[in-house]
Amino acid sequence: MEERRSARVGTVSGLALLAGGTAVAAVAGGTHSIFATILLGMLAVGMGHALLTEIRRQARRRSLGGWAAEDTANTVLLASWAAGALIVTTLAVAPTMVRAVGVMLTFGYAVSCIYFVRERRRTISTPAPDPATVPAETA
Repeated sequence: MEERRSARVGTVSGLALLAGGTAVAAVAGGTHSIFATILLGMLAVGMGHALLTEIRRQARRRSLGGWAAEDTANTVLLASWAAGALIVTTLAVAPTMVRAVGVMLTFGYAVSCIYFVRERRRTISTPAPDPATVPAETA
């Protein structure tokens, strides 16, 4: 059971960091060709979609105990990434494009955190369907 809980927390947190890091790498200086920049941007968008899908999956899972420790950990981590992105965006001396991505990451992480909490609370408050009353699927 402990292994499954840590996997739930690690997936959201890891995807959030990978999406953000890839987005920053796409616009950060260096010798990127336009092709590499576009590919990194597309990869960041794909990881953002994977993050949203994972947040939705974890928020809508059914559990007996209601709000669990891993829910709190996911919420705190997403809020921390939002705060960290905001701090780095405001304090770092960086090119305009990197700052723009920082603002987008701040907004994205904050919205992801709010979305997770809202969906999780909605799932917990909705009673699970009774298996006896659910009609069997026909082949």
